Amino acid sequence: MCSDSEAVAREGARRFALQAAAAIQQHGRLAVALSGGSTPKRMYELLALEPYRDRIDWNFVHFFWGDERYVPFTNPASNYHMAEVALLNALGLQNGNVHRVHTELESADAAALAYEREIVSFFSPPPGQVPKFDLVLLGLGTNGHTLSLFPHSKSLIENSRVVVAEYIEEVKQSRITLTAPVANAARDVLFVVNGAEKAGVVKEVLFGPQDPERLPAQLIDTSAGTTTWLLDSAAAAQLPPGSFRILP
Repeated sequence: MCSDSEAVAREGARRFALQAAAAIQQHGRLAVALSGGSTPKRMYELLALEPYRDRIDWNFVHFFWGDERYVPFTNPASNYHMAEVALLNALGLQNGNVHRVHTELESADAAALAYEREIVSFFSPPPGQVPKFDLVLLGLGTNGHTLSLFPHSKSLIENSRVVVAEYIEEVKQSRITLTAPVANAARDVLFVVNGAEKAGVVKEVLFGPQDPERLPAQLIDTSAGTTTWLLDSAAAAQLPPGSFRILP
């Protein structure tokens, strides 16, 4: 637990840098799936500044997105666009390092299929296995959703696809998302959650009965590495005493 949202952003940036250094040393690259929304934006802004801008060898970092809204990639609501403005523009990366969802395609289903093919081509997993990201960054909605895995959606039970699209009635929008098995295959998953409005659902997801149909974030628990929840004090306010570690 961190004191506030700024401390969460700093700790998230620090952990990102450590993960990047370890992955690049171990196998020559970091493959990360970014999250969207307002919570990770400050973390991305910090990564674009010193000391992280020069500490990380960005030429060996490959950016993917855990989910995306089916909107033009220049739209302010686009998860790609947020990361582009907050981080990517400052890095001057080659096009081959940035793997966005091609929402300019004719449908969300077409965009999902194209993205699945790009991810599978990049990772080349053995037959019967899913791609293995080094790091997947996740947020949490007040309704318990993560990625674009929404309560009672069909995507929750998808086990054979890497990426799927679904129209989400709750937000009146088509979404493209990694599936839960892909997130769970990652070497490390980092949830980044801020705000008092998330306190109740954080407690339910972590300590309530298992009900992933209602609380999709309960589906995420990587067996290949670690799952870490990085919370500010407001988001952690309802957790049982002693169930978390206070970070400086």
